Amino acid sequence: MHGERPGFQGMSDDSLAWLGTAPIPAAPYHDSAWFELEREAVFRRAWLQLGHVCELPDSGSFIRREIEALNVSLLIVRGRDGEIRAFHNVCTHRGTQLVEEESGRRGTFSCPYHRWSFGTDGALLAAPDFDRFFIDKADCALPRVALDICGGLIFVHLGTPDKGLRDDLGPYAAMLDGFPAAQATTFSEYVYEIDANWKLTYDNFQENYHLRFIHPRSGAPAVGEDNPFGYPVKMGFHGPHRTQTIWTNPDPAPKPVQAQSFGRAARFAMADGTTGPHSRDYLALFPNFFILGSPAQPFSHTVWPIDARRSRGVIRLYWKGEDDCASRRYAREYAMASARDIHAEDRDVIEAGQRGLNSGALKHIHFQAQEALCRHLFTAVDDRVQAYRAERASATPPLRAEAMA
Repeated sequence: MHGERPGFQGMSDDSLAWLGTAPIPAAPYHDSAWFELEREAVFRRAWLQLGHVCELPDSGSFIRREIEALNVSLLIVRGRDGEIRAFHNVCTHRGTQLVEEESGRRGTFSCPYHRWSFGTDGALLAAPDFDRFFIDKADCALPRVALDICGGLIFVHLGTPDKGLRDDLGPYAAMLDGFPAAQATTFSEYVYEIDANWKLTYDNFQENYHLRFIHPRSGAPAVGEDNPFGYPVKMGFHGPHRTQTIWTNPDPAPKPVQAQSFGRAARFAMADGTTGPHSRDYLALFPNFFILGSPAQPFSHTVWPIDARRSRGVIRLYWKGEDDCASRRYAREYAMASARDIHAEDRDVIEAGQRGLNSGALKHIHFQAQEALCRHLFTAVDDRVQAYRAERASATPPLRAEAMA
């Protein structure tokens, strides 16, 4: 079989052939018309990861989230009953956005325009001179958005989901419950913008083929003589979602500061009880979220489209407990600094790829067998875009005879 080397037993090329081997159209990575289809076919019809329950510790705690590609602003609130709900951040009087703060705590939400006031459950509580509107307050509640939680992570669905989140994730729901993020009480975060299509950006973190060329120092422990490209031990697929198990180098030879810092993080993780069976697993949840099970670097990354050629990434490291000593603070700071350093090495080459695609010189791009996760994402997106096209075509009303005369 292809792809196997002595001492390393990974996924054979033959076992991944069901995904196909044909070239991939290049246009979906830069074309504005295709991006417009993705907005509706993918992002308005999928569960989207937007936050974590630790951000909403108390009744009245809220976060605001913008989904720029859909022109959507959401208000996610923990109600008096403890339930977390999501609403469109829009007053039902005349559409004014209720909240500008990114987060906070309130007992009510009042529109700045005419002071319509809403409860944490979205109900309209009061509105000046309301008798002149000839409507019931019950009909003026904030528009609700489907929300579900798995592994401590908050997901929303802007359409009408045909299945709940856990059913959609299948076996990956239980995996997510076992990741360190499920126990998190705090997190580190940084946000970046990049001149690259969201899929091109996301794909960089789905394949290891580039490690030895882009990360010869920072990524050196992830490759070895028996596995010079750091290919995963295995990959898995469920519907539009995918996973891989990261190879463990038997002789990683980390730099002294790496060994010291990640060693401290691992010891804290053991003391905190955040270690588990998925420490080498990576989940890529459709369409734009992935997360690592590593307790020493519990890393998540969401890549949001801005337009056909730009995207925004949100990178988080989830932690249990606050920084209670200098060693814990150091280990966490190093984990985030390390993540940022590695990402900084990726950035230029991702943008260079986008500039090349923007030229239109290529009609197709190519994925090798071990870039299977990239191919799987493209196929999942393409399937939904083609289904949306067919749905839209079938819904187009026939031309009236009078109009044709």
